[in-house]
Amino acid sequence: MQLTAAELQKRHELEGAPDPFPSLGETTTVKPKRVVQVPADADSQADFPTLATSTPAAAAPGKSVWGSDAGPRIKATVKSTPVITDYFMVTQAELPAKDGKQTSVGEIMKQVMTKYRVRIEASTNQSRQTTFHMKGETQKDLDKAKRHLLAALSPVAILTLNAPASTIAAIIGPKGATLKKIREATGVKVDIPPKDGTPNEHASGTNGTITPLPGDEEEEVMVPVTITGPRPLALEAQGMLNEIIASRTSYLTQKVRDIPAHILPFVLTCRNHFIGEAQGSYVNLALNQPEREITVSGDREGVVRVVETIKATIEGFKTSLTNLKISLPKRQHRLLAGKAVDDILGQTKCLVEVASPEDPGDEVTVWGLAVDLPIGLGAVMAKANSQFIHEFPLPGPLAISKQLLAYMTRIDYEATLANDHPDALIFTPSPATIAQASVLNIDIAGEKSVVDAVIKQISEFIGKLIGATREVSIDWLIHRVIQGKNAKKLKQFYEAQNVQVFFPPESAEESQVLLVYDPLSPSASPSPVEKVKHLDHAVEELLKMSKEFADVKSQKISVEKRWHEAVVGQGGTTLNAIIGEDTTLSIKVGAEVGDASDEDVILVRGTSIDVDRAVEEISKVVEDAKNDAIVSSYSIEFDIDREYVGRVVGAQGSGVNKLRDALGVKVDFSDEADEKEKEAGKKKKAAHQKSKVKITGRKENVEEAKKRILSQVERLADETSEVLKIPNQYHAQLIGQGGRYAIRLEENYGVKITFPRSSGENGEGKTREQLKPDEVLIKGGKRGVASAKSELLDALEFEKENNKVLTFDVPTRSVSRILGKGGASILEIKDVTGAQIDVDKTNDGIGSFTQITVRGTKDAINAAKTAILAIADQVGEETTVSLVIERKFHRNIIGAGGQGLKDLINRCGGPSDTKLQAGLVRFPRPDETSDEVRLRGEPKLVNKVKEELEQIVATLRDRIVLAVEIPASQHRNLIGRGGQHLNDLQNRTGVQVQFPGSRSYNQFGDPENASEMADVDPANIVKVSGGRKACEAAVEELQTHVRPATPEGVTAIVSVPLKYHHAISQQGHFFRTLRNFGVSVEQSGKPQKPAVPAAPPQNGSTTARIDDTDDAPSIEIHWQVAENYLDAEEGDSEWTLKGSDVTGLERAQSLIQEAIAQAAAMTCVGFLTLPDRSAFPRIVGSKGSNVARLRNETGADITVGRDNSTIIIIGSESAVDAAKEAILKQISSSGRPPRH
Repeated sequence: MQLTAAELQKRHELEGAPDPFPSLGETTTVKPKRVVQVPADADSQADFPTLATSTPAAAAPGKSVWGSDAGPRIKATVKSTPVITDYFMVTQAELPAKDGKQTSVGEIMKQVMTKYRVRIEASTNQSRQTTFHMKGETQKDLDKAKRHLLAALSPVAILTLNAPASTIAAIIGPKGATLKKIREATGVKVDIPPKDGTPNEHASGTNGTITPLPGDEEEEVMVPVTITGPRPLALEAQGMLNEIIASRTSYLTQKVRDIPAHILPFVLTCRNHFIGEAQGSYVNLALNQPEREITVSGDREGVVRVVETIKATIEGFKTSLTNLKISLPKRQHRLLAGKAVDDILGQTKCLVEVASPEDPGDEVTVWGLAVDLPIGLGAVMAKANSQFIHEFPLPGPLAISKQLLAYMTRIDYEATLANDHPDALIFTPSPATIAQASVLNIDIAGEKSVVDAVIKQISEFIGKLIGATREVSIDWLIHRVIQGKNAKKLKQFYEAQNVQVFFPPESAEESQVLLVYDPLSPSASPSPVEKVKHLDHAVEELLKMSKEFADVKSQKISVEKRWHEAVVGQGGTTLNAIIGEDTTLSIKVGAEVGDASDEDVILVRGTSIDVDRAVEEISKVVEDAKNDAIVSSYSIEFDIDREYVGRVVGAQGSGVNKLRDALGVKVDFSDEADEKEKEAGKKKKAAHQKSKVKITGRKENVEEAKKRILSQVERLADETSEVLKIPNQYHAQLIGQGGRYAIRLEENYGVKITFPRSSGENGEGKTREQLKPDEVLIKGGKRGVASAKSELLDALEFEKENNKVLTFDVPTRSVSRILGKGGASILEIKDVTGAQIDVDKTNDGIGSFTQITVRGTKDAINAAKTAILAIADQVGEETTVSLVIERKFHRNIIGAGGQGLKDLINRCGGPSDTKLQAGLVRFPRPDETSDEVRLRGEPKLVNKVKEELEQIVATLRDRIVLAVEIPASQHRNLIGRGGQHLNDLQNRTGVQVQFPGSRSYNQFGDPENASEMADVDPANIVKVSGGRKACEAAVEELQTHVRPATPEGVTAIVSVPLKYHHAISQQGHFFRTLRNFGVSVEQSGKPQKPAVPAAPPQNGSTTARIDDTDDAPSIEIHWQVAENYLDAEEGDSEWTLKGSDVTGLERAQSLIQEAIAQAAAMTCVGFLTLPDRSAFPRIVGSKGSNVARLRNETGADITVGRDNSTIIIIGSESAVDAAKEAILKQISSSGRPPRH
């Protein structure tokens, strides 16, 4: 934010004061100084003039006081001289010495009075303070005298003032005027250091303009200003400088840097507190997240207060924040980044930090106050488990997976998926993961249905890519050369072969070039044979190109680092000249080479000829630098035809500016012939007149600039243009989608093709060339123009044959049906017929008929017209009716998935086709505030639907909500299996019943009898909604089914070893079985160790192989058996059993004892590790059927790993072996080995 001097004056209530920084073109009006009232002086001629002078002046005759008019009257004429007074005090004056003797105050006063014609009186009090009273005729004399006295009586002081760099120009003033004024007013010496090249270096003070204040991203640089002179005058000068600085730096910028990463988010939550500390002053806070710094800018006082508050807040957080660390699977880290961090911080006042994707660790850190950490940890766990995460493995060997991932990254397929599925989160592997992983996975997070949709889309996309990728190894040194020399050929690969070529980044220094047969192209063939054919051709051509540049080499030159700047040149100009216009050379200087041990080197890569040339030129530049011969004074002159000067210069000098920026040269054009003709007054034909070009700069750069200009002139000399007459209706087809066809012609033939563009108002062309609507301009080389013209005319003939146009009218009321919802109907007609269809939208529904234009072949036009008219004939006379229905009833009427609305239309005799139903009833969208429901269609049907809607709304308006108390333990019985009892009750009574925990429970609102339920447990309150009578009847029926509370049951305690807990509980299935007997379980303790034991380290001797036949592929597995409960927890857990009767309790105790005995028999644990997870679906079976069958047959507990390829089998030794053999038998009989 920059303020003018006038704005600063207004802000600081200095209006009326002179502008301290006037512009050169303005006149500043200064108010006159306040007049000093001086007491009368008896010696002053002005106060007491004499009555006579030596030369009296003649006076006009007047009447005598004695009655006579003849006598002369003497009148004195005295010149009035004003007297100005001033005074000041000096404390303990230091008197100078002269010839070894100290000078007195009187002597100094006498010298000053004599020199400046003033009168001075002095008086000294007991405190040795001397007061000087001065009188003089002019203020100027008094000021000079005062400065002289102060300089003689005061000690010399040296003061240093730190001035912001942006104010130095204002301190100096126009041509030094402001600084000179300060020096003259105070007589002190003011020294300002010269510019030091800092980013905010001050101006030289030659223009008097205000230096822009630094932006929010820059902090002000301070410049030390030294003031030397008598102390009072030095202080006065310091005050004058401070006034200038204050007027220019009322706007201040400061930064708080290096804020710890775990504290910064907490600091950001205090933004409003910081703004409040400004106390009404304007401040702006800006965050630089990567640098972890906050920039505060605004009014100086407010900025200082806010910065101090921020620093104090940071220190406070450093002492109060603590952390808690947990481990979570790496894939769940995805859900703890981005917006999730802000959500957790806002909800719990805790910050979550996860390891970077490149870090193999799975540690998660939660920061916060000690009292907030438990809540924060809970929120982190909830967020980490909030979404379904699926790991989608990329198919094929690792090399193919990398090719697929590289292509998806190059086309930004992740963004495409995000746009198609905004509710899904897609994560691709990081570069570090790609380099280390044996399997590449794409992580997808979101709702199960959304994730399934993403998986389906990725699978379809990868299915098209199978066999469509290829890598060819080409020395990375020549990638740049191939791309520079064969750019057009590489584009033709895509146009002719549908093959895209992707070179790796040069910084990667990789030789593998990826070729992809584009699966998204309309011309792509699904045939594997076609893919291979086109890829083979592209590979062959690419290898031919590489052979052309097989002599590519790299060479290192030893050049001291101090000469690197000379090689690079200002802004890279010298380096650009060495590389040349084709940029087929790569030159890395110093640290860019990548050798940390030696920066005194330059690496040149490219063809041998270019490398040799560049090395020679670099050596010459370095030699010139060493000999101090780097002088940009070399110039060269040559002539070009005057007609090409404008094109070389470019629009607004763009061509010349490009040469200047790239090569650091100055280009001048002159027409000496014109000057001579003007002097001679002659006219001469302009054809073939020459203009002189002068280029000044470094020799190598000048030669390169001349080469480029002459090359451009040569191209312009061969340039011609031709205008073709092509009807405007064919322009769009000839241009192609996105200009594709026109661009291809321009690139193939090196021409520029211009089609006219209409402004839309008067139809005049908006192109630079004045073209009529049916004209097309081709400009370029003669051969290129002829070839492009021929191909363009051939394309025109093809379009005339295949681009017929038919226009007809349809009733306006049928247009919406023809278009369909979201344009579905019209798009279907386009796809089926292949015709292009345009519907006139200019009438905006006004009028009885709408015009439709169809383009295409004759057959396509006829088919499209027939389909459109068939839809139009189905639409009879329509009417539109509006109903006002409260928004709260809309969802009930529409129903789940729109089923309620569909049933309503069917009951009224409406169409069953969803496309036809779509336009019949329209409810307002969620973002609309209206309650209006619109009906449009045949009058009879509309009236029936209207009556039905009115009846439904009347019923809904009469609906009430009643609450009934039903113990939560009896809810399941009242609902019934599959909701059978509940549905029967709702159908019989016509009400809706909602139990606690259902989705719509809270949407029913508060019941009428809520006051009666004030003391009832919310878990026991059931809501009934419907008509009053129906609700009351339903409530009575529900109450009749409520069983009275059972008396307190019986209890028993059973001791269960902790090590058997997981085997007995079966992930909670055992406790659900006990509940069937009416028995619940309370446990005094639970084991802390995981249910599944960890696998022991693999031993090479345990490797086993399965071979079907000698020729069949084999599957390599690892089998290990260990003792179960080896590292299990010791001790027992007391299980308290609570039952309703003794019989159920005894059965529960019996089952527990049997489970303990069975768990004790599970003495072994086996670890069966497969090469990959490809056989797991067959082992598990549909919904786990195979695993369940194996458990029943063998008696072993089988666990299939989710994150690895290991199957864990627990049971007796015989059961474990039997389960293993059964699994291996199932794998070997699958018909194909798992993928490696």
